[in-house]
Amino acid sequence: MTEQSPSKKSLFLARTITSLWKLLAGWSLAALWRIAMLLGPLVYRFSKRERQVTQINLEVVNPEATASQRKALAIQSLRHSAATMLELGHAWMAAPNKVETSILSVHGRDKLDIARADGRGVIVLAPHFGNWEVLNFWLSSHFPFTAMYEPPKIAGLEPVIRHGRERMGARLVPTNARGVAALLKALKRSEAIGILPDQEPNWGSGVFAPFYGRDAYTATLLPKLVARTQARVVTGVALRVPGKGFEIHFLDADEQVYSEDDVVSASGVNASVEASIALDPVQYQWEYKRYRKVIEQQQGLPNADDFRLY
Repeated sequence: MTEQSPSKKSLFLARTITSLWKLLAGWSLAALWRIAMLLGPLVYRFSKRERQVTQINLEVVNPEATASQRKALAIQSLRHSAATMLELGHAWMAAPNKVETSILSVHGRDKLDIARADGRGVIVLAPHFGNWEVLNFWLSSHFPFTAMYEPPKIAGLEPVIRHGRERMGARLVPTNARGVAALLKALKRSEAIGILPDQEPNWGSGVFAPFYGRDAYTATLLPKLVARTQARVVTGVALRVPGKGFEIHFLDADEQVYSEDDVVSASGVNASVEASIALDPVQYQWEYKRYRKVIEQQQGLPNADDFRLY
């Protein structure tokens, strides 16, 4: 069976988006942040899905906040999400020295260096916080780095995104058994790999574990990788300093991640994500339906995309 070529609509969208990224790659981070400041309130007002999911998530993590306080947090969070989208051209297409100089500081690099000096690989948990593409840029610039990759919905963007993520040496592998085997080999070579710890996996590839006190379906890939490689686990984020640049932070993962019990390990993964979010809660992508699988289970639904069921 041959792979379908991108449709004319897909190609048009891809060319338009790529042209926009190329244009924005030449702009300053200060200018991009000013645009994001304007976009945040507009997304809150006109995008029902983003507004309601963000508000529901913020109710879970800030139950004592007033409605007006949560609204302010939601708008600020959507500003950061808009900034991340605007900064993709910067991370993927700007001159490498421009991206490198936008990284103002790196905290906790020794956690990676020590592990590799001991002959151990490093698993970097990279949640959707700040600008994770800048984190990918830095990691692949300084270490042999492998990460899983799922092609975008707009097929025409595939070569653009892949080139942007691989341009500093990162190796992207598919989200299947072949990709897992590649991650294992990289860890056994004492290299670094990246895992997205806050994306809900397909049924059968995860367990329910608490995230801010509420069960969230969480992947169980991590304990399998640790058990077979004795890798060190850290959480990595690129914290945005609005209009100025980014601070890279590497934090020790919660010790539970090393458990052989899937639920305990997944609880440690979620605790690690919570610790990184604490650096600046509004920089987390709260518009992601982190608790969707719980609703699917409770309602007996194959898909709980309807925000009213969230």
